[in-house]
Order: sequence, then C-alpha cells, then structure tokens
Amino acid sequence: MDKNHKPNPIWGRIGKCAGALSLVLAAALTLFPLGGEDALAAVSAQIDSINVSKTDSGEIVRPESTRLIPLGHTTGIKLFSQGAMVVGFAPVDASSQSSPAEKAGLRLGDLIIKVNDTPVDSNESMAQAVEGSQGAQLTIHFKRGEEEKTLQVKPVKDEASGTYRIGAFVRDSLAGIGTITFVDPENGAFGALGHGVADQDTGELMPIGGGSLMPSQVAGAEKGEVGSPGELVGEYDLTRDQGVLYQNTDSGIYGKITDSSLYEGRQALETAPKSQIKEGKAQIIANVDGDDTAYYDVEILKVYPDDDDESNRNMMIKVTDKELLEKTGGIVQGMSGSPIVQNGKLIGAVTHVLVNDPTRGYGIFIENMLDTAYSLQ
Repeated sequence: MDKNHKPNPIWGRIGKCAGALSLVLAAALTLFPLGGEDALAAVSAQIDSINVSKTDSGEIVRPESTRLIPLGHTTGIKLFSQGAMVVGFAPVDASSQSSPAEKAGLRLGDLIIKVNDTPVDSNESMAQAVEGSQGAQLTIHFKRGEEEKTLQVKPVKDEASGTYRIGAFVRDSLAGIGTITFVDPENGAFGALGHGVADQDTGELMPIGGGSLMPSQVAGAEKGEVGSPGELVGEYDLTRDQGVLYQNTDSGIYGKITDSSLYEGRQALETAPKSQIKEGKAQIIANVDGDDTAYYDVEILKVYPDDDDESNRNMMIKVTDKELLEKTGGIVQGMSGSPIVQNGKLIGAVTHVLVNDPTRGYGIFIENMLDTAYSLQ
C-alpha cells in the first residue's frame, strides 16, 4: 500500500455537505460541527440553530446473527463528546499577546471535563463556569489521551463584551451525513462509516459521550472530479431520532437502530472473512438518489490482508458502474460505510476516495468492523 495516502475525515454541513480536503486522500464522509457559544468562529460550517439534545443510549447491543443486512442507506449523525474538546486558541482581546489557556499548558485535542468542582458536559457549561469565576483562578480538569491532568488558569476580562474568557475555543458536538453498513435484523445493532469521526480542527478521534442517528435522504449529488471529490447533498428530519450511538472507533461508529422500518423486509447476507475476499468483480450498495439504495458494480484492485497498521484501508476498489459514474463521478463524500458485496456475501465497506482519482478508493474488511462491534464495552 502507498503509505503517502493519509486519511483525513471531512466535515460539512446540513443541507449541502462541504468540507476541507486532504491533498491525496479524503474520507468518504461529510459532517459539520454543531454550533455552540464557544464554537471556533473560523469554522465556515458552523450551525447553531438546531436542537441537539442527547439521546440515552441504554444497554449496549452487539451483533448476534450470522447473517446481517447490508443497508447502504445514508443517515444523519449527531455525536456529543464526553466534555469540551479544545480546538483552538486566541488572545482574549486586542491588548493581549497570548491565550491564557494556551500559556497555562492546554493543548489542541485536550478534553476539558471539569472546571473547579463543576462538571463540563457542553460548550455552555464551560462558558458559564469561566464567567462565574469573575476573574478568580480556575482549576481545569482535562483528559489528554488516556491520562487525566489538571492545571490552573486565570480568566481575563474581555473589555469588548464584558465577559471573562480563557482564550480557548472548545467544541462539544459534531454532526452530518454518512452511510450505515450493516444491521443485525434480530436486535437492530449496526455499524457505519468504516472509519472514526475525528474533529476537523485537531484531527483527534471524538470521544463520544452520546449520540444518535437522524432520518435522511439524498436530495442530489455533486460529481467528483480530479482534485475535487464530489459530495452528497442530504436532507434531514431533525425532529426525531432513528437510532443511538455507543462507540466512535477507528473502524467505524456503532450503536442500535431504534426505527426498524429502516431495515424491515431487506435481505440479510452471510459475511465473508478476509481470507475469502478476492481481487476482481464486486458491488457496493449506495444511496445516491432520494430514499433509494441500489447495487453498483466495482472492481477490487488490491487486497491488503496483512496490513495491520491500516485497519480501515484493507482493499482498493474502483467504480466501474456506468450509472454511478454518470451520477457521482465515482466515490463521493457521504458514501463512507457503503457496503461492499462479493459473491453474495458482505465483505466490507467503502471508507475513502482518492482525491486525484474519484473512481478509486479504499474499503475496510467487514471482519474488522465486526471484531470491533463484538468487543464494545
């Protein structure tokens, strides 16, 4: 495998999904950061006008059936972090030369979980805790990787707004569009995307503190071109959820679909271990028009069965289907998680598209996704 291809999950916005691209490779996923009082102002996809209440995930459900439904339908995705993730720094006002939070030792990707004795579970609770200090020194409790740390920072009054700030931009949630790979028809357990959801500013995997799926359909698609991958244009029902999320991992997101109408009546298939996957003809199931899913022809160009350090890029695929090429130009953003089927068995999911050739991309083995799903805690 060409190690110069670096994965870079892409974040977009509701309605028309758009995001930044890597130079060579982009995740076939489009999402946007949900708005909040302290959301990074430079983020062009900021949304702050929707209700994004958390959904109780309940007891974790894992796949149990030997046959799974390869769904291939898009879904709206909402993720909430376990605290407030630091995504940027800035001086508090024009007279300041540095950010108090950065000077105190906070880094991009740190997850703030408590200010003094006050738990932080949202951008708003973070802002309230800082403002409530009235300039007194604060103890910030945060996670850096798996390690919990503390530091002290003294807020500075922003003369323009009259509020106290520490000069850190934080984010508590992200949302957007992706594709559901499989559903267990017996209990609704699902896996989607085939890769993790990372914050667009820090590149860090979003530590999930809750999340849900929203009903969606595709209003259209912008075709991919050399140097510019296309994207699905999604429409969402923001008034209800159709599933809950348990985990955000390097091999996908996992949870339970609570609206069985999404998969009732659809055919379940056997899954194939990586040893049965061969180079040659295959198909993907994708939702690129309205509420409909369809099978499209692809070719598996290369299989990487022993590439342990590239767990979500286990095979290279090329779109050969004339209809799909006419509609999308190949693999587009929003297709992350589209199931890959070969010889009547579910073998994996689409994960990435090559920016310099949108007809080609990568896929993950279904075996890798199921290994993660079985081990959910």
